[in-house]
Amino acid sequence: MTYHIEVCIDNLESLHNAIEGGATRIELCSSLALGGLTPSYGLMKKAAQIATIPVYAMIRPRQGDFLYDQDDIDSMLLDIESAANAGLQGVVLGVLTAQGDIDMPLAKQLIEKAHQLQLGVTFHRAIDQCSDYKQAIEQIASLGCERVLTSGLAPNVEQGVEVLKEMVILAAGRFNIMAGAGLSSDNVVHIVKQTGVTEVHLSGKSTRPSNMQHVAASAKMGKEDLDDFVVPVTNSAAIEKVVNLLS
Repeated sequence: MTYHIEVCIDNLESLHNAIEGGATRIELCSSLALGGLTPSYGLMKKAAQIATIPVYAMIRPRQGDFLYDQDDIDSMLLDIESAANAGLQGVVLGVLTAQGDIDMPLAKQLIEKAHQLQLGVTFHRAIDQCSDYKQAIEQIASLGCERVLTSGLAPNVEQGVEVLKEMVILAAGRFNIMAGAGLSSDNVVHIVKQTGVTEVHLSGKSTRPSNMQHVAASAKMGKEDLDDFVVPVTNSAAIEKVVNLLS
């Protein structure tokens, strides 16, 4: 069995670390602490220059829910064009109605644009906020997505095992189910054995201290509880452990 290990990152240091650890695909974001937002064009372009594996850009214009208006969709269409122009291989997206269904007209706008530009498409964890995931599986198949990233509608993959297993059956090989959220070397073997997924998603997150010699004591760049002199990065050893377990 061949497994794909996708690593979500939001900086270039983490890109190097993920590749070193053996990742087979990258989900490129900004602001992983917010669940992942659209990366800048510069980050996409440089990632494409560095990466030796496929890179998919998150297309998510803001934090919060997945209920978007046409202004949001227009900006997402431009971001999809940016991903293609940067030389990336795909995009990651999802759109819902207020009732918790996949917004098919809006999803079609985005996915048709991606396909026109020869980009692959992952439908992201918006499915975990759907009112009817079985209907969503059929809709994702009709949209021509390559895979869906999901925790099985649960806070983490361990709690979502039974739904993940059912999703694999429902997808029936039309696209892949990729398990993510709380996945690590501690549970990855259990998850793949119990569910039948062949793709997994993780961040391998860790931190390192800043290399700044001067540390400002009082000025904060963002939230008061965040330390600006601790840098979140992917731990290559954490990725390597997962890769080795699935080899």
